[in-house]
Amino acid sequence: MSDTEVNNKGKQKTMGQPANVTEFESLKTDNGNTDTSGHENRYQKTVLENGIRVVTASMPGVRSVSMGVLINAGPRDESPEECGLAHLIEHAMFQSTSSKNATQIASIMDTAGGQMGAFTARDYTCYTATVLDDYRTYALELLSDLLLNSIYPEENMEREKGVIMREIDASNDLPSKKVHSILKESIWADHALGRPIFGWPETVKPLTREDVIYFVHKHYLPNRMIVSAAGNLEHSDFVAQVRDFFWSLMGESIPTDNGPPSYTAGVTIEHASVSQAYFSLGIRAFPYAHPDRYGFHLLNAILGGGISSRLYRRMREERGLVYEISSQYHAYEDDGVLVIEGSTKPEYLMQVLGLTLVELWRLITLDEPADEEELWKAKMQIRGQHIISGEITSTRMSQLATQEQYFGRYIPAEEIIGEIDAVDNRMLERMARESLIKFLKQTAIAIVGPKAPEYYSVSSIEDLLKSFQ
Repeated sequence: MSDTEVNNKGKQKTMGQPANVTEFESLKTDNGNTDTSGHENRYQKTVLENGIRVVTASMPGVRSVSMGVLINAGPRDESPEECGLAHLIEHAMFQSTSSKNATQIASIMDTAGGQMGAFTARDYTCYTATVLDDYRTYALELLSDLLLNSIYPEENMEREKGVIMREIDASNDLPSKKVHSILKESIWADHALGRPIFGWPETVKPLTREDVIYFVHKHYLPNRMIVSAAGNLEHSDFVAQVRDFFWSLMGESIPTDNGPPSYTAGVTIEHASVSQAYFSLGIRAFPYAHPDRYGFHLLNAILGGGISSRLYRRMREERGLVYEISSQYHAYEDDGVLVIEGSTKPEYLMQVLGLTLVELWRLITLDEPADEEELWKAKMQIRGQHIISGEITSTRMSQLATQEQYFGRYIPAEEIIGEIDAVDNRMLERMARESLIKFLKQTAIAIVGPKAPEYYSVSSIEDLLKSFQ
């Protein structure tokens, strides 16, 4: 599972695909050529007069259209005292506009047989809709109405804050989610990346309607908006409609400068009334657009990216120490982390952590480098994930948006596949020498489990980490 974003239904979702999929954007080629999945695609981009970027991919043969408005604003633009404000805004957008109430908003989408939603990520906020092509205009008009004309009724704001409180409670009740949150709070303690997207109860409760309006007016501006769409559409027609619906939005806004994140290693344990010990181990990784990101994605796939990965095979299949264990590469605008997560019996925790660190060090330091079969299989796995995801309009739409967000350009399939295929052990050796060994010395571990000092403690885990320095 990738790093998660919080959506307005109080659930978890990812933008399109897990991080090791969306990073490679989508297997699309420009100007109506055929991509590696065998589908016709046409990518086009237009910048409107007010600065909004419109990116589309036409997908002949489908009847649906997915569209989204990605806004380069979110938790990074909050002060620590406002933690959770961007997520509250995402909820509040669906309550009422100057011409529609919440029931009417929902009714429009139900009538269209479509889906509308939103989610808040650590780097941005996104509002999306998927409908039959016949209802494209209605969906786009509704998205623009929400973003430009929401009125945020006071009574609805209080109700939505209550909903978010239940969301926080539900997340804290799940040790697998709690340990993940603890890890990021510990490694990025003094940065927006470390704060929970949905906030803390003590920061959400005081938020006001005025806070919401000020944030939207300050940050939801054209130069920070990307409108993306994929499916049965023509670029020129879609651009004309975006212009019609968003022409009145004017102004510019500069994203908040939080400074570079500082990464803190260490051990954090939170005791809970559970039978298993849940662990989340993180080492620093490359940010989203780093030139060596392809190599890191392949290392992740080999280490813990599937049921034939080293961690799963050696920890579960060969030793039976865990029920599940996996690794994920979470990449952001200015930092990243490789996260290894799982759970085990408290008496096995130290053994599992030790073996996990061994596997991590062997792979990254090339004591046991990826062999040709492992590297080939990892490349095929990533390639296959892209081909499958490329057949879904919502995934293509989100990939278009994140490409534009992080790279400012379209990346054709040939370039992506070429970069993946170019990764070999010589490149991985260079990455290890230049960065990865240093990253290994910045390992952080979070634990949520029963109080069992006879099996594990902060000091015993710290001693374990020291033995790998």
